Amino acid sequence: MRKVRKGDRVKVISGNDKGKIGRVLVVYPERERIIVENVRMITKHQRATQTMREPGIVRREGTIHISNVLPICSDCGLPTRVGFTVVDGDKMRRCNQCGKAFR
Repeated sequence: MRKVRKGDRVKVISGNDKGKIGRVLVVYPERERIIVENVRMITKHQRATQTMREPGIVRREGTIHISNVLPICSDCGLPTRVGFTVVDGDKMRRCNQCGKAFR
């Protein structure tokens, strides 16, 4: 079970984009990297292909290491470390700030 999942709101705690808040778009657990919206924007020089007719420079999000973000609790609204608890036989994530379990 992962501490950060797709769709979570996270706060960046280190790097050039420190302090930014965004949603997790993609998680790569084998590489321990994630893509967060509007964080680590990179420029990619795109060539024309059959699916994309127009070449040009495209700005998009790059990956950051999963340890550089903290999930934001939906109840207390604070960036928090995540613990785990068992609720009705299901292992769930738990906010270490307020103690509430969330998915």
